Amino acid sequence: MCLMHAIHVHGRDIEQVKKKVQFAVLPLGSIEYHGPHSPLSTDIILANGFAERIEETLEPLLYPVIPYTACPGKTRHYPGTISIRPSVFIDYMMDVVEGICELGIRNIVLLNAHDANMGPSRTVAEAVTGKYADARFLLINWWQMVSLESAERKGIFHGTAGRGHGGPYEMSAVKAFRPDLVHVKESDLSLYASQPLSSLPYVLVEGSPDGWDGYTGDIQQTSLEAGQWIVEEAANNMNELLKNWLGTIKGNGEGEQRGIS
Repeated sequence: MCLMHAIHVHGRDIEQVKKKVQFAVLPLGSIEYHGPHSPLSTDIILANGFAERIEETLEPLLYPVIPYTACPGKTRHYPGTISIRPSVFIDYMMDVVEGICELGIRNIVLLNAHDANMGPSRTVAEAVTGKYADARFLLINWWQMVSLESAERKGIFHGTAGRGHGGPYEMSAVKAFRPDLVHVKESDLSLYASQPLSSLPYVLVEGSPDGWDGYTGDIQQTSLEAGQWIVEEAANNMNELLKNWLGTIKGNGEGEQRGIS
């Protein structure tokens, strides 16, 4: 048994596939600068990597990653970043998601690896559920699948939580998937963001934050060992979340139970 990819499905098999799958997975990435030590495909690698870590028994249908997305002002002008206007990205993503719904699949996981995709994803999900009342979306940001508490107990980083764009948390995870693509040199600077303004949730948008040069964090702490633990922890928690989500699907018919219209 192996994960089913939408682009590998033959036309004659579509109806049979629809009867098997429980939900569609749309990975969301970006092509964005993540520092001198990191590939431009960082978010693509993470979105695809975690999609492939979904348990086969949950019967997902994997779609290709969306690579070109909106990027924030603080990375837009760094070399290699390709930023799509948010309005264009929302329209594009809306068409992709509606195409999945038109196929008859109503349960859709947006598996996200790029911070700036969160707003557009929520906008699209809210709009599509207005058109398809039986549509159900689950937005998963992979980095939120590991709690700060569990990472601190594990002690994978010292003196820092490691979080931050291009930082050791993110790049260690990339290293776990593609160890050949993350290269931290001794000359690469470790940068330190400002202390949080509050322990309460808040949103701060800046074009050029403190402790920033297209990335932030103590990147010298990036390691394969840390990445392997992060990916394993995140994947386990992601699959548990998916099981809980699927468990809430109710319906009298098999089609409704499996998210098929």
